Amino acid sequence: MREIRASDIADAVARLSVEANYHLGEDVVRALTRALEQEESPVGREVLQLLLENARLAAEGVAPLCQDCGVAVVFVDLGQDVHIVGGDLHAAIEEGVRRGYKEGYLRKSMVRQPFSARVNTGDNTPPVVYVDVVPGDRVRLTVAPKGAGSENMSALAMLKPADGRAGVVDFVVRTVDRAGANPCPPIVVGVGVGGTAERALLLAKRALLRELGTPHPDPEVADLEWEILARVNDLGIGPQGLGGRITALALHVEVMPCHMGSLPVGVNIQCHSARHKEVIL
Repeated sequence: MREIRASDIADAVARLSVEANYHLGEDVVRALTRALEQEESPVGREVLQLLLENARLAAEGVAPLCQDCGVAVVFVDLGQDVHIVGGDLHAAIEEGVRRGYKEGYLRKSMVRQPFSARVNTGDNTPPVVYVDVVPGDRVRLTVAPKGAGSENMSALAMLKPADGRAGVVDFVVRTVDRAGANPCPPIVVGVGVGGTAERALLLAKRALLRELGTPHPDPEVADLEWEILARVNDLGIGPQGLGGRITALALHVEVMPCHMGSLPVGVNIQCHSARHKEVIL
């Protein structure tokens, strides 16, 4: 049994909260650069150039990538041979978010009493935490700040099994079309197929963590990704909704078995500022 101190987890989450909000992943920068090469719209090209400049300035510490520093979504892959000592796992993650958002001068967006008073918690807590127990004696922490503009475009469909592949494609494309400029394109689209209603949506959010453009290892799923991405980019929404060829930088699908009487499909959209950082302790 390997011991990991709760304070080390808090330190890691605090650091990742800042890094994720200031440093765009190299895969996202490469995707934006490719998009600039492919975009035919002059306005779209100008937008992409500005997004790349924004990423450069943020990385220099000028300001966060976006004024919406998001809900702190934290994924934890917890090794079954790990023992957390000196504190509670969830409390440590919350402390890390609290410190990171304060020390990084990041906007605090979380409000309590969401359907009435909507009072800001003042420190961007609580985070949204997902814990999966996995083999091994390590802990993988991934902090993925999620802004409201993209999160508000999430969608779930409980399709009929007879809707099949075509139904999945049509639903995802309709969701992106309906979202329009709201999620700040060019976007990354996460799609979850299977499981149950809540699991499909979680699969979709986890799909956003994959390196941009990396195809699914299952050829059938990879083919589905390419088909939907092509349809999405044919919508003509373009960078920042101003028209163009590149509406989405990437589209990732995750799949799991489901009940024979249902076909759940979840869609989670990420803006061009596709932020997440991870560490293994």
